[in-house]
Amino acid sequence: MVYSILNEKDAFLHRVVEKLGNVPIDYSEKLDIIKKNRKENEPRLAAGVLLLLCYKKNAVISTGHDSKFVFQLIKRSSDVPQAGDISCPGGMLEPLKDHILQTFICCGFPPILKGRTRSLAKRRKGKEFKNLTLFLANAVRESWEEIRLNPFNFSFLGPLPSYDLNLFPKTIFPLVGLVKGKGNFHLNGEVNKIVEIPVASFFREENYGLYSLNFLDKPDRAKNMEWDFPCLIHQDYDGKEEILWGATFGIIMSFLKIIFDLELPRTYTKRIIKGTLYPDYLTGR
Repeated sequence: MVYSILNEKDAFLHRVVEKLGNVPIDYSEKLDIIKKNRKENEPRLAAGVLLLLCYKKNAVISTGHDSKFVFQLIKRSSDVPQAGDISCPGGMLEPLKDHILQTFICCGFPPILKGRTRSLAKRRKGKEFKNLTLFLANAVRESWEEIRLNPFNFSFLGPLPSYDLNLFPKTIFPLVGLVKGKGNFHLNGEVNKIVEIPVASFFREENYGLYSLNFLDKPDRAKNMEWDFPCLIHQDYDGKEEILWGATFGIIMSFLKIIFDLELPRTYTKRIIKGTLYPDYLTGR
């Protein structure tokens, strides 16, 4: 059933749109908290990100399944915080710029919010539609800056619940979208490369592991944190082993739970991957 629908573009996208269109989100609640705490010594930041899906018509994936859908993620360069991490494109909310772009998106230009997705989004109560489209504008703008994601080559599929970071005072507002065609990305200095992970990879237990990290010169806020994380081990097209962990792993698992009721396998701790985080992990080079 699952692998069959991963090959059926229309059925897969219909399922995603319907499931995400009806999932509860907390954008207004979280944004209100962030606004109230602006005067704190270390105020919490808000960031919109895009979880990008792409349908690879002629792709044959090495997972053993002819999986057509992939997640298109970025690997962060050494010049930015969390260097080397696999993440979703996106970044900090800039209210002035993002409110302007939000107005255009809600008017249908560029046409990324339309059809069934638009009608489901407009059903949301109170300020949720307003805040959903604000973070959609935020994530689209940041993705244009980072990878030149063409907004005329992209369609919005639905929102995911927000995700709070612990190491950084930041809340992420993830939105799911479809990249049409090949993407033709152009990366800025914040991005090392694009990493494409087949959706089917998350349905194979042997791809999961436990990422055990040693943080050299731990900052105070990290000293009482656990540093063993569930992860997905991915062999990239250039032959390098990439480790997906942390917030992006959590966001994707949230998506798969909503769409397919997929849970983290209990066997993930059998494979342990060792890693080290250096002091400039929090700041970039």
